[in-house]
Amino acid sequence: MLFLYNIVLGLYGLLLRLVAPFVPRAAAWVAGRRGLLAHIRQTIGSDPAPRVWFHCASLGEFEQGRPLLEAYRQAYPGTKLVLTFYSPSGYEIRKNWPGADYIFYLPLDTQRNAQAFFDAVQPRLVVFVKYEFWYHFLNEAQRRGIPSIVVSAIFRPDQIFFKPWGGFFRSILRKFAHIFTQNESAAQLLRTIGITQVSVAGDTRFDTVVATAAAPLRQLPNIETFVADGVPVLVAGSIWPEDLPALTPLMRDYAGRLRIIMATHEIDEATLKTVELNWPGKVVRYSKATPELLHSASILLIDNIGLLSQLYRYGHYAYIGGAFGKGLHNTLEAAAFGLPLFFGPNYRKFQEAVDLLERGLAFSVSDANELSHHFAPLWEDEKRRLRIQDQMLDYVHGQAGATRTIMAALPGLSAS
Repeated sequence: MLFLYNIVLGLYGLLLRLVAPFVPRAAAWVAGRRGLLAHIRQTIGSDPAPRVWFHCASLGEFEQGRPLLEAYRQAYPGTKLVLTFYSPSGYEIRKNWPGADYIFYLPLDTQRNAQAFFDAVQPRLVVFVKYEFWYHFLNEAQRRGIPSIVVSAIFRPDQIFFKPWGGFFRSILRKFAHIFTQNESAAQLLRTIGITQVSVAGDTRFDTVVATAAAPLRQLPNIETFVADGVPVLVAGSIWPEDLPALTPLMRDYAGRLRIIMATHEIDEATLKTVELNWPGKVVRYSKATPELLHSASILLIDNIGLLSQLYRYGHYAYIGGAFGKGLHNTLEAAAFGLPLFFGPNYRKFQEAVDLLERGLAFSVSDANELSHHFAPLWEDEKRRLRIQDQMLDYVHGQAGATRTIMAALPGLSAS
């Protein structure tokens, strides 16, 4: 099975190089790994400081692991933090993040790359955030006696680890010194396959969103002008084209009574044009907004990156995109501000979405009619919306604390 694993990864790397001239993300992946190990060796050099290596697949996992990175920095100021990303969407946005001392792409998972990486980085602890369990990197850490942990892990019965033919992948999990899961059901699943070095710590994303909601208000004049008249606001975050058919009738039905702040998942010109054509004459782009346009528009279209987590504080309701396609995007950023949530049907891989639905704080919809059906009672009953707000905040704050739990366990896991 290891032979097949190596073959598949080799073919994957070759495929990315072949399609790189035609696919921008593949091009970024390939370019970021060109001369990477030499760059890592040169950048770290002979720095004698102890180091800890954190790995995040992409931007979402970085935000999930960020409170732990920050807590580690505060608790161990003499230790330098090495942060790696697999995806260009994470690396390109956070490559200059000041909270880490070294930020790199992760080399392709081969035995030679893993050995060279550990020779250069020499970490005393390895931390994977949520998933991406790379065999050779974990095997090399184990061979050198360097403990590896995974935090905010989530597991489901349909994953390969729990299949009769998943023995090789179960062996990868056994290389971790400890696995901190988001919930008890994930921990119990691991125990059924003999993985016992596991405990429930919760999801560090709750710590992230609680901190974001409590942070000083960032001044966003265009947003404040747009919402200044007190009309209720729906914040639509990470919207895909597949979400628009559900949202369009809502905007029509509540025309003049509801404003929408919309952040699309992609901000390329074609996507932005699609939104503008969907609501002709009602949309103003954030980058082109003037006070006059903001007062006359019904939809403020966010055409830059990095604002979404701040936008939910202006909302009364939130629609989270992605769940009419590959999967739901981040619901916790909106939940941290107590907003009732609406999203499409593909949400079951996200425990917090399941929790919120069970509590009646969020609503999954399959089409525009269902969205209107669930939205109208909250629109008509302000007391109900405020009750949901209070219960939502109780849920989010009650789930926080994973970072503290993990940090308390680390002294017994770190290599000396």
